[in-house]
Amino acid sequence: MTATAKGPASYFPSIEKKYGRPIAEWQDLIRSSPLTRHMELVNWLKAEHGLGHGHANALVAHTLREDGGR
Repeated sequence: MTATAKGPASYFPSIEKKYGRPIAEWQDLIRSSPLTRHMELVNWLKAEHGLGHGHANALVAHTLREDGGR
């Protein structure tokens, strides 16, 4: 039986399908950005890459959590 993703990761399948990039690529973009604050990164993904707010927020939250808050 496979576990169902919870939290921000639950958005990942729809992010990959809608925007055509794997999650690892989005995380690399976030990590390479000079921005460090959550909402700065969310707004940047929305403005520069056309992501919706929920998808951008999920990616940033998950990535920053993985990285220990940067």
